[in-house]
Amino acid sequence: MLTLEDVRNNEEVKALVQGAQKQLNSLGYTEHSLRHVGIVSKRAGDILEALGYPAERVELARIAGYLHDIGNCVNRKDHAHSGAIMAYNILKDMGMNVTDRTEIMMAIGNHDEETGTAVSDISAALILADKSDVHRDRVVNTNIGTFDKHDKVNYAVTDAKLEINKEDRKIKLSIEIDTELCPVLDYFEIFIDRMIMSKYAAKYLNIWLELIINGTKLL
Repeated sequence: MLTLEDVRNNEEVKALVQGAQKQLNSLGYTEHSLRHVGIVSKRAGDILEALGYPAERVELARIAGYLHDIGNCVNRKDHAHSGAIMAYNILKDMGMNVTDRTEIMMAIGNHDEETGTAVSDISAALILADKSDVHRDRVVNTNIGTFDKHDKVNYAVTDAKLEINKEDRKIKLSIEIDTELCPVLDYFEIFIDRMIMSKYAAKYLNIWLELIINGTKLL
């Protein structure tokens, strides 16, 4: 079976991840490169692993997480769709069987909140992993005076933890926000669509999503 390590070491994948970040830097977007895809890859696999899914599904979730944003190398618009097709072809060239690469294509193609939704266990895990990565480390812009809303919200987040409790069938996203930099309401203004998407992704996995901000349960 093709592994995450195989994908990470693929020169084409390396170039696409770097190219995607280069384009997003030009557009002023938050970080979507090795840090982000590494976190999403690990979290997606950890979610399925904690819920008792087979090792094969866990590995596919990790691979989907690592590849999910390569479509940004084409264009930010519809990056989930272009990235899904790109990933399918790369994995085909690497020798992955058609069933597995189709699963990964489906997950990547449905990870964006504008057009996607949870359509499989891998897809649901990818959504939860991707949407939970909010943190000041993702802010590329170093000039606070020129922050847009996304920069401000991400920079205000000093800690974000995703915890899975198999026994209670819960997944908990705990966020610490520096309210002197950004009110909690601004977080919801920016991320409400992502939280709704995450809620349905959790439901697909038959678990409950909890959102806790500064110690207060909000979802």
